[in-house]
Amino acid sequence: MQPFFSSEIHLTYTCRYQNLSSTSCSLGNIQGLIFKGVSGHMVFNSKTSELLSHHQVEIKQSFPKEGWVEEDPKEILQSVYECMERTCEKLTQLNIDISNIKAIGVTNQRETTIVWDKETGEPLYNAIVWLDLRTQSTVEHLINKTPGRNKNHLKHKTGLPISTYFSAVKLRWLMDNVDEVREAVVSHRAMFGTVDSWLIWCLTGGKSGGVHCTDVTNASRTMLFNIHTMDWDPELCKYFGIPMEVLPRVRSSSEIYGLMVISDKPACSSQCLGDQSAALVGQMCFQDGQAKNTYGTGCFLLRNTGSKPVMSDHGLLTTVAYKLGRDKPACYALEGSVAIAGAVVRWLQDNLGIIGSSEELEKLAASVGTSYGCYFVPAFSGLYAPYWEPSARGIICGLTQFTNKSHLAFAALEAVCFQTREIMDAMNQDSGIPLTQLQVDGGMTSNRLLMQLQADILCIPVVKPSMPETTALGAAMAAGAAEGVSVWSLNPEDLSEVTSEKFEPQINTEESEFRYARWKKAVQKSMNWETTEPVCNGNGRKPVFRNQALKSKPGKPEKCVTP
Repeated sequence: MQPFFSSEIHLTYTCRYQNLSSTSCSLGNIQGLIFKGVSGHMVFNSKTSELLSHHQVEIKQSFPKEGWVEEDPKEILQSVYECMERTCEKLTQLNIDISNIKAIGVTNQRETTIVWDKETGEPLYNAIVWLDLRTQSTVEHLINKTPGRNKNHLKHKTGLPISTYFSAVKLRWLMDNVDEVREAVVSHRAMFGTVDSWLIWCLTGGKSGGVHCTDVTNASRTMLFNIHTMDWDPELCKYFGIPMEVLPRVRSSSEIYGLMVISDKPACSSQCLGDQSAALVGQMCFQDGQAKNTYGTGCFLLRNTGSKPVMSDHGLLTTVAYKLGRDKPACYALEGSVAIAGAVVRWLQDNLGIIGSSEELEKLAASVGTSYGCYFVPAFSGLYAPYWEPSARGIICGLTQFTNKSHLAFAALEAVCFQTREIMDAMNQDSGIPLTQLQVDGGMTSNRLLMQLQADILCIPVVKPSMPETTALGAAMAAGAAEGVSVWSLNPEDLSEVTSEKFEPQINTEESEFRYARWKKAVQKSMNWETTEPVCNGNGRKPVFRNQALKSKPGKPEKCVTP
């Protein structure tokens, strides 16, 4: 099983390889050396979508406080340079001239936030990762100033609730809490971006004229972007107190942004897509109603809704799916985002030590074939869709004296499936047209027990492509299709068929619904667990917050006021 709990950053090389030596297979156009964070390269045949080569390097995450998740922007950049170098070596071994590299694309975690100094080129703080929780007090402050304390106050423009998930609150936290960021903003030296913006700026010259841009899919995850006008919104920026000058220019997802240098050879950057949008493209979900679910650190179900945004009434996000060209229309999607999917496996391995590797999880769960009534709600970062409840925390319930680690392993896999069921139900309600099968991808899909459980719990077939890294494939497709590159056609008649495996439901609907109802009961038990409100310790004082990650600076304890 491939690791599925690492952060995601991909670089896509789009290459045109012809007249290969007689000792090589004639592969025609080959493109896409994909780097992911685990950073790695993947080489695709543009005619068949076949994965030809692959290399990876892991990017470390740090957890300086409870609920905080960070990455080093310089390590991210260095991993890209390392992968580029190794990629060129492997191309040479394949008897491919690296001067045939025509374009480079980027796909990345969408909400992870970086601020850097445009004069020195240095990051001003670590990257704050998408599932980081430090901004909870910032979010509560923002919600408190909205009419009716409505977390959906900005949804008509952004498609998003006010949540710790999105970039604007992370940027606001950096401006409020990091002196270097605040000073750089005041002195007009600060640049903000998600990981794509940081990489493109560095790779196109950095402080010596680097291109500061992002694409519509990444911009749509900031809460500063108007998904109707397709641009930064002055009112949204004012609401968060963020100067528009720090923001990158918004471009389409498939166009030439600027020039990079690969082993002393120039190549153009021609594509940028948020990771989940790239997976939607890689699954070839170009038609209204088509959907995919990606199983990685979290779980992300996207359904293409065509050229008009559909606002959810059931806790889903409205997001930009892609815009494949400057003059092409934007396509939108409904999205259900789950914070913890594959990350629960890392937790079982690193925190509890009940498994030694991700491969062990499937064997352990399969050895019992049931959770024996045990339910695991992994709300480590609160609950995302469809609840958007930051106060929730992880719980394990239904334990008996008979419960053992194998049952817990099974419950962990079921938790991923139940969370997917919740967002699929919400999506079916919003669209009015139920999904008849679910296309899946991502590292976790190599777990065959998980895929069978997913089909059983959804009561519909689950379809897994033979090559699960569709995020990488989508990035290669978009890069190759860009005007001025044009080595990959996205016309339906030109798209190659991808072989797949189908998992059919094997339990009756009544059993599935019973287990799902018990899961919903467990979810309710996880709610309202955490708060940033101080708690009395019994002596009339309140020295700590319930959420230690959000505690205030040391000082005199406040008096506890009894209602």
